[in-house]
Amino acid sequence: MSMILHINTALGKAITGISSDMNIIAVKENSIQKDHASFLQPAIREMLSETGLKLSELDAVAVVNGPGSYTGLRVGLSAAKGICFALQKPLITLSTLEWMAIAFRFSVYDFICPLIDARRMEVFTATYDRNLSCVSPPVPKIIDESSFHELLDLGTVLFTGNATGKLPETLTSKANAIVSGHESSLLEQVILATEAYDNNAFADLAYSEPFYGKDFFSPHTVQVK
Repeated sequence: MSMILHINTALGKAITGISSDMNIIAVKENSIQKDHASFLQPAIREMLSETGLKLSELDAVAVVNGPGSYTGLRVGLSAAKGICFALQKPLITLSTLEWMAIAFRFSVYDFICPLIDARRMEVFTATYDRNLSCVSPPVPKIIDESSFHELLDLGTVLFTGNATGKLPETLTSKANAIVSGHESSLLEQVILATEAYDNNAFADLAYSEPFYGKDFFSPHTVQVK
């Protein structure tokens, strides 16, 4: 039996919850991205109060660790690592793209292609087969008329995520391109985290960092040549 605290502040909606094995026993959500940091700790306290649980009763903490919002990823991982360090609990880090793709595992589609908005015409994406095995690793990608054509020549492709609106009509009109409006939830995180816990797939607590997907850039950064 596994009692896991879940944290996900990677995208626009923050989600935190507690699961017992595959059962969700508490969940809190926040849809205002700039408030993720102020939302998270009070939400965790509320869930513990509502369930009568103590942090010490947790078996692990799972966090969706990128790619995604730079600030959101730092908020989520910092909170998760702080709890794990304090209580000497294992840390589970999960890919945002796998979290978005797992709802379609074992589906009829040949490939699953989650898309995360990275501003302008850029997305973070990866490709998985129907068993959720990674076919192509996470990368930032600029969407244009030629995007994903080679993949579509190989079979049916399910596109999902908050950046499907960036796909050109010349792509979405193809018979083997399917665009899903599914919104991933705590349930998908519970599935991934429970599987990781059962397989002892824990992250290195001291050295875990957010997976940003690309180098951080600040307009205030001064480059010295």
